[in-house]
Amino acid sequence: MKRLFVPALILAGMMTILAWWKGDRKNKIERPRIVVGLMVDQMRWDYLYKYSERYGEGGIKRLLREGFTCENTLIRHAPTVTAAGHASVYTGSVPAINGIIENSWYDREWGRKISNVEDTTVSIIGMEDLMGRSPRNLLSTTIGDELRIATQFQSKVVGVAIKDRGAILPAGHSANGAFWRENSEWVTSTYYMDALPQWVQDFNAIDWKEKLYPNGWETLFPIESYTLSSADDKSYENAFTGEEKPVFPHTEASISQTPFGNTITFEFSKAAIEGYGLGEGDHTDMIAISLSSPDKIGHRFGPNSIEVEDNYLRLDRDLEEFFNYLDERYGRNGYLFFITADHGVNQSPGYLEENKLPYGFMDKSKVTARVEEALRNKYGVDGIILSETDNQIYLDYDILDGKNLDKREVSLFIADELKKEGGIQNAFPTDMISSVTLPDRIRSMVTNGYHAKRGGDVFLIRTAGYKWGSRNGASHSDWYPFDAHIPLVWMGHGIPRGHTNRTVGMTDIAPTLGALLKVQMPSGSIGEVITEITDFYQ
Repeated sequence: MKRLFVPALILAGMMTILAWWKGDRKNKIERPRIVVGLMVDQMRWDYLYKYSERYGEGGIKRLLREGFTCENTLIRHAPTVTAAGHASVYTGSVPAINGIIENSWYDREWGRKISNVEDTTVSIIGMEDLMGRSPRNLLSTTIGDELRIATQFQSKVVGVAIKDRGAILPAGHSANGAFWRENSEWVTSTYYMDALPQWVQDFNAIDWKEKLYPNGWETLFPIESYTLSSADDKSYENAFTGEEKPVFPHTEASISQTPFGNTITFEFSKAAIEGYGLGEGDHTDMIAISLSSPDKIGHRFGPNSIEVEDNYLRLDRDLEEFFNYLDERYGRNGYLFFITADHGVNQSPGYLEENKLPYGFMDKSKVTARVEEALRNKYGVDGIILSETDNQIYLDYDILDGKNLDKREVSLFIADELKKEGGIQNAFPTDMISSVTLPDRIRSMVTNGYHAKRGGDVFLIRTAGYKWGSRNGASHSDWYPFDAHIPLVWMGHGIPRGHTNRTVGMTDIAPTLGALLKVQMPSGSIGEVITEITDFYQ
């Protein structure tokens, strides 16, 4: 009996240990090794499909084939601009809360306009004469901050973009680093570190223009095959400095003004992954990448140009190469990837005119001068308009108080004058947003985009098809779908394949990441979890 009892006891013990081990493994949270967030500056939703016949199998088509796409993703705020979009994606918040209302705004404490990432307490390493930059103007945490907090700052978070705001705002306050380009070099500020890492210095030492496009920017395919775009030489496109016409080949364009700006950003991102050893530790890391070049190309040539089409055909190839790199480094299920945009873009007024579509453009300085003259005639004083942004006007309170003028009355007068412009659909005092006759969606977007301490006194909405400036080029910042309908596709670690046509918001990305990573959503988040993904997350 004793001989039988001892082996049975040992076997029972082994079974207990095995059961405990299985239970422990079952209860362990399986997270991806790295989160890779990609924002494409000025990417409209329809670009996922417009050029799809010439996309390869491993880039955008792979995203749509293997990933989960949220087909009706909308921006929840207006104006729809770069800084606000980048901040909202990673905070799950809106400008009314996170404070990033535009790319720049008038700061009443500083007595001047400031950049969204301006910081006078820090400097750019090696370029101390330039304006210092940091995320201090961002009033909310990001999902990267929350990931760092959840792991007692053992997770690493890095931001990369050609534009400063595209790197700094997504990376958040506690990032290990944020890098952008100044004077053809990748830089950072003393907010993050005291000296550039050696791997950044080595990267800057390479002649990337010579390596990527020594003969200038030429089309990837024969130019006559770009049948989804307008002809190459259009009067409403803007030529590069040094070029007589806005036509291929482009020999004078800097790297950031071409699709090769996307390529160099991916290459720098790979260098950052390896330089920081992202995804090699015990905790999930994150890299927030933003591609700035599509915005520069779109503004100059407009969304129906051959340049924009060529940009996305080349970006598709860059994506395939980058996915192959991530697959090899982490395995196809080792990383969590998502792609989205900060805003879309309207067509060029010249293109709209050419095709008999509603269009227009306005000279902002002339509109302002006319309103100032009307103010002078009515109130007998100059300087009531203190400053302005793309969509807001700031009043000089000292002048109003000195002349005993009522702010509401003056604001209403300015709004009425603005509405006399054919290109301004509506204008109203910002303290009357809740009572202005507007569709609920538009009112909500304006409310979300207005910050009580940083916002102006009068808000204006342009007529669809209108832009500030000339008939050339293209712009954005309005509530309309061409500006507010953006792509959102998830792929990789545990993401189910499929799609939803349910309306989701830009602000839903950060809380969804929080749910997937099992970390707290950011401090200002008002978004909702995209349960079509989380309910089937493996």
